[in-house]
Amino acid sequence: MSRFEIKMPKLAESITEGKITSWSVKVGDVINEDDVLFEVETAKVSSEIPSPVAGKVVEILFKEGDVVPVGVVVAIIDLAGESSGEATVDAPEEKGTTPSVEVAKQKDESVTTPPKEQPQKLDKGDDEKWFSPMVLQLAKEANMSADELNAIEGTGYKGRLTKTDISNYISRKGKEFAPQPATATPIAKNVEQKIEKVDATPLPRSAEDTIVPMDSIRSITAERMIESVQTSAHVTTIVEIDVTKLVKWRTKNKDSFVAHEGIALTFMPAIAEATAKALVEFPEINASVDGKQIIRKKDINIGIAVALEGWNLIVPVIKNADRLNISGLAQAIDSLANKARTKKLKLDEMQGGTFTITNFGSFKNIIGTPIINQPEVAILGVGYIEKKPAVISTPEGDVIAIRHKMYLSLSYDHRVIDGALGGAFVRRIGDLLENWQG
Repeated sequence: MSRFEIKMPKLAESITEGKITSWSVKVGDVINEDDVLFEVETAKVSSEIPSPVAGKVVEILFKEGDVVPVGVVVAIIDLAGESSGEATVDAPEEKGTTPSVEVAKQKDESVTTPPKEQPQKLDKGDDEKWFSPMVLQLAKEANMSADELNAIEGTGYKGRLTKTDISNYISRKGKEFAPQPATATPIAKNVEQKIEKVDATPLPRSAEDTIVPMDSIRSITAERMIESVQTSAHVTTIVEIDVTKLVKWRTKNKDSFVAHEGIALTFMPAIAEATAKALVEFPEINASVDGKQIIRKKDINIGIAVALEGWNLIVPVIKNADRLNISGLAQAIDSLANKARTKKLKLDEMQGGTFTITNFGSFKNIIGTPIINQPEVAILGVGYIEKKPAVISTPEGDVIAIRHKMYLSLSYDHRVIDGALGGAFVRRIGDLLENWQG
């Protein structure tokens, strides 16, 4: 029987796990390629996962509601479509271990270690080695190499390493280590202490209070936001710009644009175009941080935050945004937003972002201080366009006129972007929009 493993996909940057909300198949079902297998929910996206192959479902390793690490096998497909006997969720026990627990702890090594330390493939014909998060953590704390980790004989399901295996190995070698957070900072320690204090002393509640537990998306979002704040030194700079020319351009062209393109002309394509042009001029902003290294990205891939039902957000990515004109950007934004709201986004459409734009102006908010979308180093916030009286210089002297004004706010990582650079970048976007020609 030729078997194909279906693994928990990585639906977005920085996502390490997903919650299976529903299965569309059951053991014994014969499926075609692209048939929906299950729906997964993460902090950034809820998406239907299609099958990359045709065949017969012979094993389902997790039930609805389970939270599964990225890269873990969740189902097995028989490519020949033949029955392999009665299939169960739990695999046979070997050497005294509980395979269902070990399977639940599998995790793709490529998610947790640099490429040079990824486990090597086994001999031809064998499965790729998998290690649980606990095993990987112990190996990291013991400063073990990938080759050394691969060489240890496991006693778990299909020979996989268990926590006991690696602990015994480290003890035999006499390695001494003390588990500590790799990037602990005073801020992180203070936050942890405050959290512990809150947990130890429940907040006062009245009988009239309503208690609403965080769902999985909200809980993971909270963790990601704390992680971003603890990772990047956030600073926000704000400019007010006059977008009267942009407003007049849109008013003049919106009807013909709908007729030719079949979609509404919003301000976002123009903002995305101005941002892409500014990123070309300021490559320091189109970057990520890796330890003491700054990685300047070649491609300009702009993420556009999209509000979903239930007040959740998702950030689909426009690849090579600097190569698209207004029509191309408008089509890309409209298509990705529709796919996001109908849960039809593909994995590639949510990955690889190098810069993010969030538009809180759509909720008639004028100013905001957005949190950086890791591992990027900056995010642009777009405010509501308002009519305001303003002093305008003319050949006849200064006059007061009604102008369309908007705030742009740039949150950036002060570890690698100083005020002069951040200020010049957001000012450049403002200049491009103020002098918009279309």
